[in-house]
Amino acid sequence: MSRGDLTPELLHSSAWTDWLVQSAGIPVYDVPLVSVGGGIGSFTLLDVLRIRGVPTGAMRVLSTSDAPWQTWEYLTRVSQLPAHERIRSDAGARPDNIWGFPSYAVQEAWQDLSFKPLFQVLTEPLMADFYSPKSELVIRTVRREADRIGYWDMLAKGQVRMVRKRVGGGYFTVLTPPAGTAVTKRIALRSQYVHVAVGYPGLKFLDDLQEFRQAQGERYRVVNAYEPHEHVYDQLRKRPGVVVVRGAGIVASRVLQRLMDDRDRYRLQTQIVHLFRTFVTGSHGPSVFMRRKGGDGWAYQAFTMPKSAFGGQLKAQFRNATPERRAQLAKVVAGTTTPKLRRWQDQMQRGRQERWYHPVQAVVDRIERAHDGRLITFTRSANSPNMQYVSDFIIDCTGLEADMPEHRVLDDLLKHGGAQPNKAGRLRVGPNFEVIGAENGNGALYASGAATAGNHFLAVDSFLGMQTSALDIADDLTRRGFCKGLGPMRSTAQWLKWAANRRLA
Repeated sequence: MSRGDLTPELLHSSAWTDWLVQSAGIPVYDVPLVSVGGGIGSFTLLDVLRIRGVPTGAMRVLSTSDAPWQTWEYLTRVSQLPAHERIRSDAGARPDNIWGFPSYAVQEAWQDLSFKPLFQVLTEPLMADFYSPKSELVIRTVRREADRIGYWDMLAKGQVRMVRKRVGGGYFTVLTPPAGTAVTKRIALRSQYVHVAVGYPGLKFLDDLQEFRQAQGERYRVVNAYEPHEHVYDQLRKRPGVVVVRGAGIVASRVLQRLMDDRDRYRLQTQIVHLFRTFVTGSHGPSVFMRRKGGDGWAYQAFTMPKSAFGGQLKAQFRNATPERRAQLAKVVAGTTTPKLRRWQDQMQRGRQERWYHPVQAVVDRIERAHDGRLITFTRSANSPNMQYVSDFIIDCTGLEADMPEHRVLDDLLKHGGAQPNKAGRLRVGPNFEVIGAENGNGALYASGAATAGNHFLAVDSFLGMQTSALDIADDLTRRGFCKGLGPMRSTAQWLKWAANRRLA
């Protein structure tokens, strides 16, 4: 066993004493609050707490990432949303600005000396598509705020192994530092509060694609949209090919647009087969007040959730509902959707007319390899004969994996931390995003982001959702005496500091 490593007694104990940790040779560092993750979820909480007067020395964020936007930037880039493209987010959803004013549209108009973003906001969605910011603008503004709040002083690099309750109250968070940066294999941070915002555990493949990849060792022709797959587009530029796209959400629409853009830009002969498991033919929903537009296989929605889920009637309805009713509401409003953008719609229409874009409703039975190395997709459909599609590549756009047992920290919280799964299979949290069952004496463990879906707040996996959870957590920490409240006077003063880009002490 390496010096300062986890002992069998530590691994099998759900509550640790100070002596037990120190006897294992693991250095212990005290800090009142620890945030695990280091992404946008961690950043928004630390931003809110810094605005409420918490000093940098009282908080640490533990992460393998160098910057809070790193994972988000990677996922948007590989899923065909590079820096110059617009993301799926509202103008006022600013991770760097809890007030949401000025909006991204106002800032873009000011920077570019153009009235176009303002006109788009004022006329959306009747005369123009919904405004959404460019990826590069989000990253630039988050970097500015990270510098302003001293984020880098709070960052501790490394891989979090687990969070365990401490006998007497609070928690131990075990960190594996980067190789060569510490004299021991592990270090432990002893804190009163822990915040977990680890995002999605990993990639999610459809079962038949996962089986094929494992059986064939295939990583070149069968790819996930959230993993690097630029080679697909490179090969299609070199010679004509066929691509099967699977999925009907925002990522599928972005992949299709990239394929269609390349086809137009380089005058390619790419054929696109788009497989829909569920083919939406028109508006759908349980009632006239909860109907969603749709057509050509897609369910259309401007943002990941209806706007009322962030601060309106749906938010209140979801908060007051029973777990069973929440699950029903989530199925209605949180399905797979994509924005209905004019340019992309025109491309698909032209592709259908020219017969190089082939939307098909079918269920995939299996994938096999053809004699020339290409892929054969065998499908069945209730309304048409069974079909076979031979393709050069298959791009799976079905999303990210969110099962908690797939993530080491979340799984350990379920087994040893007292955390409980909710009806959606995620962490069960209370009104202030405290993890139910994980409380310990005067300490509290909070969570935000994708791991908290299915509780009292619907839109957790969004910029506004992570800000909402950060504000609720901060309110609870204010009640516990950890930070100051955010009344009108302090809020106004802090906004002026933000506008002037004045660094917080």
